[in-house]
Amino acid sequence: MHQLFIVVLGQRDLSRAGDLFSLEDTEIEDCLSEALQQIKEISSSPDYLRNVNDQAVVEICITRITTAIRKTKSIEKHGKALVALWESCLEHNLKPVSKDEDTPHAKIVSDIMSCIFQNYNNPAVMALAVPVAVKFLQMDNKELSRNMSNYLALATIGKPEILAKHTATIVNNILQGKVKQYELLGIPQNQSDK
Repeated sequence: MHQLFIVVLGQRDLSRAGDLFSLEDTEIEDCLSEALQQIKEISSSPDYLRNVNDQAVVEICITRITTAIRKTKSIEKHGKALVALWESCLEHNLKPVSKDEDTPHAKIVSDIMSCIFQNYNNPAVMALAVPVAVKFLQMDNKELSRNMSNYLALATIGKPEILAKHTATIVNNILQGKVKQYELLGIPQNQSDK
């Protein structure tokens, strides 16, 4: 792993986290999966929810990592590690603490979700992501479920059969009111009433 990631993640050094953006994307591209694994360990620690410093370090590192993945087009190389971190968030509370405040793990989910689904037309990435994405539909976070529904609708454009395996789960979520049918189908809400 790059020395700066070792310092920032190993020592949870918030004062050095911003320095990650001074590095070239190609300089850190080889160590992104390892950094994602370290972030998974940090975010899974028992005191993560109370440790604002660790949350800030994780947020900055995820932003840097997802930026590097996008710019180096290395989503296939780091997809497994990205999805593993994303999936680990299912083990934590994702329900918003207040109207305008997500939990630390919900923030991680949102950041990773955006990075992953920018590659909706990449079958290999969607094969990794869709099974996990469907699990997020069942969580008690309406905003997250709505966004996930929109991204899943995008994923069907590239390879609809990937989503077909999860039809029963999706239908159950629609019937339980966790997902609106028009959201999953990509229909604007004002047109769904017609």
